[in-house]
Amino acid sequence: MSSRITNTVKSALGGAKKTVGSVLGNESMQASGKIQQAEAHASNVAARAEQQAKGVAHNVKGATQKTVGAATGNKSMEAEGHVNSARGDAERKED
Repeated sequence: MSSRITNTVKSALGGAKKTVGSVLGNESMQASGKIQQAEAHASNVAARAEQQAKGVAHNVKGATQKTVGAATGNKSMEAEGHVNSARGDAERKED
């Protein structure tokens, strides 16, 4: 979550820099602001992708645990599978 806050701040500062550069006619400052916003956006996209991957991994692990637990009669493993599946679903829904 903290990386999202950092990226939001970085994007806002980039936007401000871009606007000030535009008002002052400073193309370098304006370009710097655009770059800062693009970097923040790219970091957010990467963070979301990483979170999605973690969610998918927990879903797969949970499904495997549920299947193996049910097949072997291991109720503890099956319950752990339900927990991991729920965790994966939650991770994949976070934004």
